[in-house]
Amino acid sequence: MAERIRLAAVYAHPDDDTNGIGALLAANAGRIHYTLICCTSGEAGEIADSSLATRENLATVREKEERDAIAALGVTDADIHFLGHPDGGLADVPREPLVDDVTAILRDAQPQIVITFGPEGVTRHADHIAAGEVGTAAFHRLRDEGVPVQSLYYVAVPKSALDRFWNALLARGRVVNPDGPFMPQGIPDDRIDVRIEMGDAIDRKIAGIEAHRTQNIHFIPEDLRRELFVAEHFVQAWPPRAPGAPQLTSLLDDLDG
Repeated sequence: MAERIRLAAVYAHPDDDTNGIGALLAANAGRIHYTLICCTSGEAGEIADSSLATRENLATVREKEERDAIAALGVTDADIHFLGHPDGGLADVPREPLVDDVTAILRDAQPQIVITFGPEGVTRHADHIAAGEVGTAAFHRLRDEGVPVQSLYYVAVPKSALDRFWNALLARGRVVNPDGPFMPQGIPDDRIDVRIEMGDAIDRKIAGIEAHRTQNIHFIPEDLRRELFVAEHFVQAWPPRAPGAPQLTSLLDDLDG
C-alpha cells in the first residue's frame, strides 16, 4: 500500500478548511494524512442558534465542530492544532513568533502540499489574509531549510462561479450585497490554476459544513449548494507556473508515496 500523501492547511478559523477544501479532503480521505492549523478558535464568530453556544464557550464549541466536520468528511487521524490567537485580531499578533509556531508544526508534519489563503483571503477578512501570509512564510522557510515541501496552493473562488451564484439569489428576490463585509470575492478565472470536480464528495462536503452548527449555512438555498460546491479551485503559488499553462484537475497526482 502506498504511503499516504501528507497535506497540511493553514487557516484562520474552524470551518475555513471545510468551506475551502472539504470535498478535496472527502474525495481523498484514504490517500492523505491531514494536518490542520487553525490560528484562532473562532470565538468572535456567529452563533446561529443560542441553544448551541454562548459567547463564553463558543471557542470550545467551534473546536468540537471542526473535529465533527472532519469526521463527517471521512478523514481519520487528522492532526489538528488550535493556536488560540484572538479571533478578529490575528493581523495584530506578532508575526515572527506566529510564523515560528506554524513552521514548527509543519516541520514535524513534513507535508508535501500546503494549502492556505491567498492575498485576497477569499472574503478580504483580515484574519484570513494574515493566516495566508503566515502559511506562505512558513512554507518558504521550510524550503529554505531543505524540508521537502513540494507545492503551495491558495484556495480561491473564480469570479464567474460567484457571479452565477449571486445572480441565482437575485432571481429569487434575495437581497445581495457582494461588497459587504466578509462576503466572498471572486478572482479572474484566468488566475485559477486548478479546478477539481468533486462528484459525490460534494455531499460529504455539505455534511461537513453543516457540522459547523453555530455557523449559518442557511443563506445558501439547499438546491443551490451542490451547484455552488461542484468544484474547488486553487491558485498554485509554488512552484511558479508558466504563463498560459493548462489548468490542472488535481493537486495529488504523482505525489503518492
